[in-house]
This record gives sequence, structure tokens and C-alpha cells, in this order.
Amino acid sequence: MVIGVGNILLKDEGAGVRVVERLKEAYCFPGNVTLMDGGTAGLDLLPFVEGMDHVIIVDTVKTQEPPGSIFRFTPDDIDVKVPYKTSLHQIGMVELFAIADALGKSIGKVVIIGIQPEDISGWGLELTETIRARVPELVSLVVRELEAIGIKCTKCPSAKA
Repeated sequence: MVIGVGNILLKDEGAGVRVVERLKEAYCFPGNVTLMDGGTAGLDLLPFVEGMDHVIIVDTVKTQEPPGSIFRFTPDDIDVKVPYKTSLHQIGMVELFAIADALGKSIGKVVIIGIQPEDISGWGLELTETIRARVPELVSLVVRELEAIGIKCTKCPSAKA
């Protein structure tokens, strides 16, 4: 499963969703691959990822690196503590996997591909130019992750050049 998460109403916050949209436009995948717009579902994604052998998450990540910086990591690469939340909508993807683990839910290998956003401060459906320019690289990284586990990714004949 490939899940793009984020809020497309907040500019670069929607980068993960935009990557999944691009994957759907450009590639044909075998039936055992699911591409999902996870939006801001947070904990509501647990039933979808439970029992999956491989999950690739594409999302924005908050770091001290420059906008457009790309990262690849797994939940094991970070120390996750689930702080007090006032709403379930505040639960992010890394926290989701920590909660799943605490509940004994089975999720296979998880890879997170993240990008440092440039602007998530206001309303807007478009990605900034910095992030839009990096979308093809994010798509390629997802394709490489899939191919590394034996998934054949074929360019669709109807794909835009």
C-alpha cells in the first residue's frame, strides 16, 4: 500500500496526496498494490494498513533542513512518544504506527518518504514551486521502493509526457 497523507488545502501540506495522484496518472500497478489518498485521516487509517506486508507513506516532515529536502526513514528510526492530544485529528502517521504496535496490530514493513515543506501557513490548493519541482523525485523514490520488493511498476500508455 502506498498512502499519500496531508491536507491539500494547506499548500505544501498536501505534497503526499499530490504524489499519489501523480503515481495514479503515470503508472499502472498490479492488483496487489493499493494507492490511497490518506488525507488527514490519522488513526482512521489503522484498519487500512493493518495486515499489510509493506506500507509506503508519503508525507511532509518538519525538520530544520531547507524546504524541498527529502527523507527516507522507518518508524524504527525515530523515538516515538505519543504526547497528549486534544483531538484524534492531531495524530500523525508515525504516532499511528506506535499506537498500532501498542495495540498489537500487525503491520509489515513501513517506509516513510518525507519532504520538508516550504509553506503550510495559509490556504491554497497549489504546491509551492520548490515542492512541485521535487514531486517527480518523490514519485521515483516510491517506484524504487516498490521495485525493491518485487513490484513491477509500468508507465501507463495514457500517462502525460
